Amino acid sequence: MYEKKQGKKSFWYPYIRELDRQRGRGQLAVESPLLWSEEELAYLTGSPTKAEVLERAEGIKREYDELDTVWFMAGSLFQQYPYDIPTEAFPFEIFKQAFVAVQSCVVHLQKVPLAQRFALVPLGPPLLAYRSNCKAMLSAVNGAVELVVDRACKAGEPIVVWCGPQPNSKLLINYGFVDDDNSYDRLVVEAALNTEDPQYQDKRLVVQRNGKLSVQVFHVYAGKEKEAVFDMLPYLRLGYVSDPSEMQSVLSSQGPVCPVSPCMDRAVRDQLADYFNRRLAGYLTTLNEDESLILT
Repeated sequence: MYEKKQGKKSFWYPYIRELDRQRGRGQLAVESPLLWSEEELAYLTGSPTKAEVLERAEGIKREYDELDTVWFMAGSLFQQYPYDIPTEAFPFEIFKQAFVAVQSCVVHLQKVPLAQRFALVPLGPPLLAYRSNCKAMLSAVNGAVELVVDRACKAGEPIVVWCGPQPNSKLLINYGFVDDDNSYDRLVVEAALNTEDPQYQDKRLVVQRNGKLSVQVFHVYAGKEKEAVFDMLPYLRLGYVSDPSEMQSVLSSQGPVCPVSPCMDRAVRDQLADYFNRRLAGYLTTLNEDESLILT
């Protein structure tokens, strides 16, 4: 407060001015889809991110609904509590805005034990720009959070900091932005062996031998789609093996090899193509329409 009263005389004036500008936007300063309207959230239809947003929102609502229970059961802790029953003093929308604001201040620390990996930096998000490909990292030093920048910064420019190995879905929900050059962004594809298959146990043994699971998650990264598909194909082919003699051949082979007929291989590829086409069809707009919407 002292520095703020100094006005332009304060060394911290540009920082305080920018902070005031950001805070002046209120809840609009946080772009997380947790605060989007139903109409805005509809833009995520078809994306797994929408389900993540709804699940997170339900979790926040459960926390809110439990506030009164905590207040009544731990009354001795709130003898000096200046408000009425929490849910009467604070509507859910206010609680959600506060939750999102706090969530956006969580940063990812480096070179610390896993239990100390996250920290709250209240003044960070308004003035930092997160990137997945920079080398400036937040670390814990003598009980404080320290940032050493990796590039020259001009007056008025945001400081760029590494946001951790998070896909864009997490960045959007937690911080309200996406990184166009995010090398950690990925499409998640889940495949599973049929537990009703008479040869399920043999197939399970094969996938485990090759470092996979009976319910396997594949990650498809931008620019590495071909590698991801090649990784999926042996797993999917295995699901089509029905002849016991073919299964024995697979069991005796080395590496992720699953010989099938050309016809069967075509069926596997068609299944995979159909899967991706159905996922694309779940979106309300095309990529070109999305880009046009962003530019308007």
